[in-house]
Amino acid sequence: MAASSSPPHHVPTALTLLFILVSATTTNGSIGVNYGTVADDLPPPGEVARFLLQSTVINRVRIFDPNPELIQAFAHTGIQITVTVPNDQIPRLANLSFAQQWIKSYIQPYFPATNLVRILVGNEVLSTGNRLLIGTLVPAMQTLHAALAGASLDRRIQISTPHSLGILSASTPPSAGKFHGGYDVHILKPLLGFLRSTNSPFMINPYPFFGCSEETLDYALFRPNLGFLDPNTRIRYTNMLDAQLDAVFSAMKSLGFGDLEIVIAETGWPSKGEPSQIGAGQENAAQYNRNLMRHVNSGDGTPLMPNRTFETYIFSLFNEDLKPGPTCERNFGLFGPDLTPAYDVGILRPTVSTAVAARQATPSPAEPDGGGERKGAGKWCVAKEGADVDSLQRNIDYVCGALVGLGPGCGPIQEGGECFFPDTVRAHAAYAMNAFYQAMGRNDYDCDFRRTGAITAVDPSYGNCKYGH
Repeated sequence: MAASSSPPHHVPTALTLLFILVSATTTNGSIGVNYGTVADDLPPPGEVARFLLQSTVINRVRIFDPNPELIQAFAHTGIQITVTVPNDQIPRLANLSFAQQWIKSYIQPYFPATNLVRILVGNEVLSTGNRLLIGTLVPAMQTLHAALAGASLDRRIQISTPHSLGILSASTPPSAGKFHGGYDVHILKPLLGFLRSTNSPFMINPYPFFGCSEETLDYALFRPNLGFLDPNTRIRYTNMLDAQLDAVFSAMKSLGFGDLEIVIAETGWPSKGEPSQIGAGQENAAQYNRNLMRHVNSGDGTPLMPNRTFETYIFSLFNEDLKPGPTCERNFGLFGPDLTPAYDVGILRPTVSTAVAARQATPSPAEPDGGGERKGAGKWCVAKEGADVDSLQRNIDYVCGALVGLGPGCGPIQEGGECFFPDTVRAHAAYAMNAFYQAMGRNDYDCDFRRTGAITAVDPSYGNCKYGH
């Protein structure tokens, strides 16, 4: 929690009410996000969990490893959590005793406080080409399910595994979608049978970004286009995602599993890429994700799967600056490390969107110049760009204690206050540091805060949140 004097966020009744409110703002509550952590500049997991709960309409999160700190951070939020088993642990999970120990270590200590709903065994395992991983994938899923059953959790937590579109040997036209020979009967058919028997979904990672060309960019971005006619069904496809999903559906149906639910485990669009990569950019990323959210929640479904919605996980929550590979791999994030949106996709709750828009319209603060105040001009103290979150939290703790009895103090950044949103440490610190600076007489040294403060001549107030001066 950013403001130390705020009511505790772990009160179950308050969170339950808030979770109901957040769920009500989404269509069928089916938008999730992939929370990757291959970065060195991310906010603490607890802050991320509170932000997602209070400031966004996201109510599902997938994490890429069973990190206890991440899992515990979402306790009492109601947010549905999917945990991924790293690929290298798959062979060991085929052993029942190891699977039982894994459940005891990573699931039972946190359930049901954390709303764990699904375990994914590996990620895009078939695309690795690793015979050991591929051969033990289904046995590991079966054994992990047996371990869940032994703990009486098999009806509460599903088991699945996500696949890339590389599992298809044919995807065009969509009606002719087919799995790769060898994998279809020996791996995927038993896997699909397991999913059906446990009432679990088939999970796929479709990325129109990686499948588009200059000629098909509009088709990939859900923009008006001529579309693609499937000669077998005479159906005209107007977006690439539908075609990709229907190709997977056709492949499943050919094996007798057209009744299984399909979940989009990953999809997204990078806000930056190599000059040679078609379509990478902030505007296209915003457009793809906005249109994606609208489409998967519309109830329209796809031509071969009409009248349905798709549980969908956008990739990803943050840019991950330590990921290897081309530039685009590090730039799929919806939010920056300070939890401000990289672009607007309609994922923030309405009150937060208004506050963020106002804040983003405000120029960045200037560094203190050491000079006196310009006659007739106001001065404010805000958090210096790049100041670390722990230092800013200490500033809040100190100021909110020092200002007790002085004016409004830290009341405006407590829950229900005019400056509570956006509920981030940086935003709350900016308000608190300025309140202290103004109360102490606006001396430059009162905005130092161990070199984490900056004086600005631009009023940082926004909406109903007014910074004193």
